[in-house]
Amino acid sequence: NRRTTFASSPSALPLFSRPRKHLPCPPQSLFSSLVASRVSGNHASAAMEQGTDSAAARRMARVASHLCPPTSQMEEVAILKGSNCRAKGAAPGFKVAVLGASGGIGQPLSLLMKMNPLVSVLHLYDVVNTPGVTADISHMNTGAVVRGFLGQPQLESALTGMDLVIIPAGIPRKPGMTRDDLFNINAGIVRTLCEGIAKCCPNAIVNVISNPVNSTVPIAAEVFKKAGTYDPKRLLGVTTLDVVRANTFVGEVLGLDPRDVNVPVVGGHAGVTILPLLSQVNPPCSFTSEEISYLTSRIQNGGTEVVEAKAGAGSATLSMAYAAAKFADACLRGLRGDAGIVECSYIASQVTELPFFASKVRLGRSGVEEVLPLGPLNEFERSAAEHIHT
Repeated sequence: NRRTTFASSPSALPLFSRPRKHLPCPPQSLFSSLVASRVSGNHASAAMEQGTDSAAARRMARVASHLCPPTSQMEEVAILKGSNCRAKGAAPGFKVAVLGASGGIGQPLSLLMKMNPLVSVLHLYDVVNTPGVTADISHMNTGAVVRGFLGQPQLESALTGMDLVIIPAGIPRKPGMTRDDLFNINAGIVRTLCEGIAKCCPNAIVNVISNPVNSTVPIAAEVFKKAGTYDPKRLLGVTTLDVVRANTFVGEVLGLDPRDVNVPVVGGHAGVTILPLLSQVNPPCSFTSEEISYLTSRIQNGGTEVVEAKAGAGSATLSMAYAAAKFADACLRGLRGDAGIVECSYIASQVTELPFFASKVRLGRSGVEEVLPLGPLNEFERSAAEHIHT
């Protein structure tokens, strides 16, 4: 029976249907011999041909280092060296560092920043797992050159020359934890990272994601003050997730595409300090008192909603990465000189008596160009604003 014979004979199978053998990682010596034979085989070539062979040898060596990386993360691994990134420089744009790039927020955020056409160089830093994240993201065919940095000894190299630094580093919130429970650990992490920023890129715009933002932003400010590099226009707490949630939840109630909804959210970035200004929703609309109560409560407790839904498996990482990438893009467009870039952010402010307050800000080449007033508030919003203690 021909059909039976064909099916039972591996040699008769089409190439991509044959059983695959698991080949070992090609040894370094194989690539070295290939390179050597290629170079030696052209000994009699002209100088231009020799230059071509030399470039080919370097390319082969890079391939070898990627296919057979060292097993230990703590080694000076080849994939973390800038020489193994693209040989030529990146497209025109800005240099961005993500500190905490291997975490639940850091990985999707790094991916989204690699997709941003305004980013020319993307530095990924963390204390664990950076080689794998770097190798993975570096394979994306977008313009940004990706470089990875592992551990405290490489922090300064990760930060040197950066235009924008995004800090998602820290532990996530778990069921039963308040944002204040995160303070003891995450405050120390943010302090160390900001000391590196003050030394290596004091003029960078800094986006702080690490919770509790209401506390980590003031800590960052104190570090920069101590170093003599503090510029309140360049230190911004990322509260964009509150805005993203507000736009989504209001869109659901009104039956609108959330991308067409804009809800200013002011105050802070924790619980009752989060104040959505539903009276200023665009497009203009009105809500019943029940709708206001429902929407305000859900926006304030959006983080808890995700923590409970994940049942101990994490916090809001994907939506936070999306919101952080959205805010970072706004900062980069401001750096580029685009006009009319308005976002909400937790910043040093004189809008209220509180030293830090989430407000609408206009972004530009120096970071925060202008802190916008709260605007007209209804009675519910005025009462809530008076009771905010960030």
